[in-house]
Amino acid sequence: MTSHSLPKGMIRAASVAGPHEGYMPGFGNDFETEALPGALPQGMNSPQKCNYGLYGEQLSGTAFTAPSHQNERTWCYRIRPSVKHTHRFKRIQVPHWKSAPLIDPEIMSLGQYRWDPVAVPSEPLTWVTGMRTMTTAGDVSTQTGMASHMYLVNQSMQDEYFFSADGELLVVPQEGRLRFCTELGIIDLEPREIAILPRGLVYRVEVLEGPARGFVCENYGQKFALPGRGPIGANCMANRRDFKTPVAAFEDRDAPSKVYVKWAGMFHVTEIDHSPLDVVAWHGNYAPCKYDLRTYCPVGAILFDHPDPSIFTVLTAPSGIEGTANIDFVLFRERWMVAENTFRPPWYHKNVMSELMGNIYGVYDAKPKGFVPGGMSLHNCMIPHGPDRNAFEGASNAALKPEKLDETMSFMFETRFPQHLTPWAATNGHAQEDYIDCWGSLEKKFDGTTGIK
Repeated sequence: MTSHSLPKGMIRAASVAGPHEGYMPGFGNDFETEALPGALPQGMNSPQKCNYGLYGEQLSGTAFTAPSHQNERTWCYRIRPSVKHTHRFKRIQVPHWKSAPLIDPEIMSLGQYRWDPVAVPSEPLTWVTGMRTMTTAGDVSTQTGMASHMYLVNQSMQDEYFFSADGELLVVPQEGRLRFCTELGIIDLEPREIAILPRGLVYRVEVLEGPARGFVCENYGQKFALPGRGPIGANCMANRRDFKTPVAAFEDRDAPSKVYVKWAGMFHVTEIDHSPLDVVAWHGNYAPCKYDLRTYCPVGAILFDHPDPSIFTVLTAPSGIEGTANIDFVLFRERWMVAENTFRPPWYHKNVMSELMGNIYGVYDAKPKGFVPGGMSLHNCMIPHGPDRNAFEGASNAALKPEKLDETMSFMFETRFPQHLTPWAATNGHAQEDYIDCWGSLEKKFDGTTGIK
């Protein structure tokens, strides 16, 4: 348990420039934390009267009757109940944040796509107004599928807050540093880290170092979990202890404020007179967390052949079909290449899953030119893709000695659903129109007279 004492009325939250209290290790743990001593009830969830005049409230991330190993909920002890954090809602437009299904007949999502990085505009953009949806898949109303976004942020939210009822957000920074001041604590996030923000969690996003740019996977379906390791065993890949959940932090502050809500693909705003980040203590297993991608321990072939990219899965969100994910989050980071007599880059393939990739830094080995940091690519269901000619020739003729693939970090949002381009992705001017030509110079090498080598 974590406890910290403050004089009455003081804001229990760090300023943009200052530090904050820290994190608790573990993924899916049942945590308990309090920002004032004795604020957290012991031995029960709902006492007749809570200490400090707090209100007890449960935040449920799953159905009450979900199996115990999947059941997720957190008990919050807060200054005001959440019903005081909303007033009358007003519908608003957030034009560049889109939800599935979004199938525009004027936009052809069929093909191989790659985008150059998008610069953060000079106009003021917050976490909400700076979101740019690239693709959508599935259906937000039936809680299946996902959307992929790029965020372009240069301004902190001031007396503004946000929560999504549509899904959890997986945040992958590429430039700049952000602070997520949430109901359950504070997360500072920088490139080479990721954060998971659960469905329904209220938070404010501040720019610590900007402008900030990165990627977001909006998961409409079941929550992200660690993949089963199978015969790999208990260690390597992403380890539970490396996920960090924030300790309790609260704000007791009266100020005219706005709360933005995303619900069923629509946006609303409600006006209140105080900060909603007022949870003084909490316990449970439904909470935000962050993870340092540099702690991901890759495994791979140590004799011959190239395993499927699923070997690099960091997180997976199940679909209900065993072994077929609603979303996989896959990481391609620094690693040693040692396989003998093997074509080491990703091979040519068609896949029932749809693959959206982003480059955090460095060079991706399958296409050394064109896929640059901050860029993205999309290879949809059953659309063929693989190395360009230079990558193929280089890997086919290289001396196969142990070689470190260094200074590189790319990722993939992979889903069982086709990903449809948004109008912004199709028309923002950053799509590489000549991307398909990278395979144009591949040669026919077949010669039926040369025999077997």
